[in-house]
Amino acid sequence: MKYIGAHVSAAGGVFNAPINANKIGANAFALFVKNQRQWVAKPLTDEDIQQFKDNCNKFGYLPEHILPHDSYLINLGHPDTEPLNKSRNAFVDEMKRCEQLGLTLLNFHPGSHLKRIPEEESLRLVSESINLALAETKNIIAVIENTAGQGSNLGYSFEHLAEIIKNVDNKDRVGVCIDTCHMFAAGYDIRTEETFTKSFADFDRIVGFQYLKGMHLNDSKKGLGSRVDRHNSVSIGDIGIEPFKLIMKDSRSDAIPLIPETTNAELWEEEIKLLRSF
Repeated sequence: MKYIGAHVSAAGGVFNAPINANKIGANAFALFVKNQRQWVAKPLTDEDIQQFKDNCNKFGYLPEHILPHDSYLINLGHPDTEPLNKSRNAFVDEMKRCEQLGLTLLNFHPGSHLKRIPEEESLRLVSESINLALAETKNIIAVIENTAGQGSNLGYSFEHLAEIIKNVDNKDRVGVCIDTCHMFAAGYDIRTEETFTKSFADFDRIVGFQYLKGMHLNDSKKGLGSRVDRHNSVSIGDIGIEPFKLIMKDSRSDAIPLIPETTNAELWEEEIKLLRSF
């Protein structure tokens, strides 16, 4: 079965996210568990937590089909000690919030070397950051998102993802979220059945499908290998419709959250219907 949703608003409280997901016909969803543009947020109250769980139960959302995303401020590969520690503390806080809400996944961008240290060193810091966060939590899987490789961002190659995972101590609590826009912008062609098959065979060989915990189904406003992260609505960007049909027919994407993070929220309900039709 396919679990398809969108990154919905949690404005007014995290408990509103499952309500907003239900309104667009989603059977999965993504959300921010705190303001993504602030380092610190008020703790979740017992009432917030219970209302979130009640609403998830009411609309049938299971933890494995909910893919929270951490703050964009966090950089787990930062070259400087003080901002690195600030990022690590914020990441642990987000993981603990997810635990409080009964969730099992936290999706995050690996980070950036800021062109100040070698990629390999920054990747090692990311793995170290994950190990520290896992040691302070019990049930959350750290889900690394591939990136477009814009600027000095890490995670644009499958080799980067594999290197991070290699140095995570508990392999059972690390996973990957593949973003189709980022994948395409990073240079992995998925526009035809032939190139799609090759690119995902490379992913399986280098990283492994056993680590795939979710996908972001985004078209791209920029071309193949552009290294520019600009999402577009499904089927109307440079990627086109074919790979989304293939993902929907691929049993390897069963039972994980499939989340369009597309630019026009008014189209989310139609995008979900379109993806289901495949």
